[in-house]
Amino acid sequence: MEFTLGQVAAILQGIVEGDETQKVSRLDKIQEGKQGGISFLANEKYTPFIYETDATAVIVSTSFVPTKTLKTNLIRVEDAYTGFTKLLEAYSMLMKSSLVGVEEPCFFDASSSIGDQAFRGAFSYIGKNCVIGDSVKIHSHVHIGDRVKVGNNVIIHAGAKICADTIIGNNCEIHPGAVIGSDGFGFAPQGDGSYKAIPQIGNVILEDNVSVGANSTIDCATMGSTIIKKGAKIDNLVQIAHNVIIGENTVVASQTGISGSTTIGKNCVIAGKVGIVGHITIADNTTIGANTGISKSIKKSGSTLFGYIAMDMKDFLKSYSIFKKLGSIEDRIRELEKKQ
Repeated sequence: MEFTLGQVAAILQGIVEGDETQKVSRLDKIQEGKQGGISFLANEKYTPFIYETDATAVIVSTSFVPTKTLKTNLIRVEDAYTGFTKLLEAYSMLMKSSLVGVEEPCFFDASSSIGDQAFRGAFSYIGKNCVIGDSVKIHSHVHIGDRVKVGNNVIIHAGAKICADTIIGNNCEIHPGAVIGSDGFGFAPQGDGSYKAIPQIGNVILEDNVSVGANSTIDCATMGSTIIKKGAKIDNLVQIAHNVIIGENTVVASQTGISGSTTIGKNCVIAGKVGIVGHITIADNTTIGANTGISKSIKKSGSTLFGYIAMDMKDFLKSYSIFKKLGSIEDRIRELEKKQ
């Protein structure tokens, strides 16, 4: 797809400095820009490249003042990084919306329904009594179990598994290999030391604008629902157990594990490899650093936590500064003991 610089500027609400009739069909890094590509300059350390790039156009902030002659066109916007992000979003949407129709072979049960402008990739499976909205893109080898409901403008990438009774809102994206709605880890210990599986009869609800990363798993509830609220973003390789609730616009980074029946507030940031025990509550606006272990509820909104087991970050850093000196402190104590 080709666009004139004038059309790009209209999308970004920017101004062209140069020939607005020239066309671009590709997004390039500024240091690798070629004719037909469009780049951006948002970080000062990349400024030298704007005088060398062969890109047809570069998106710059209104504050940019060239100190040498340019051989590229400029598109001036209020903020170059935001402008390029907006262009990436528009390009991505165009690419995704172009997928329409059905690839064969695939399976679609007659009792289910699907909206307009949808796409079903080869070897996808859609079970009984499913309701799937408009402009949904279901890629190859996706499995959708019985009684699943999917909203509008949802993308389910290759190999994802959506288990029975899952509800997915509008504008969600499920990345390759994710499993939504598998059985929760529920086993009752028996007198002989064995474990008996507890039936998991609940479901998973993803509200609007949720993203689930590749190979992440979200377990169905034992009863009721595991709920990922609107705007939440789940990274790759995250485990979310049964009956967990994750609040609005909370982000969870890779390799984090969240145990059952824990409630996490809105606008939280959970870094990689965090471990969270079950049956606790984490307050809104909490930030949890990488490799942190959370063993009890966090009641204070806006807390920043780090360490294992977690403590207030300032206390942890103070303790760590002492810990690093323990070897030299021990040597000094021994020297003092020798002098006694």
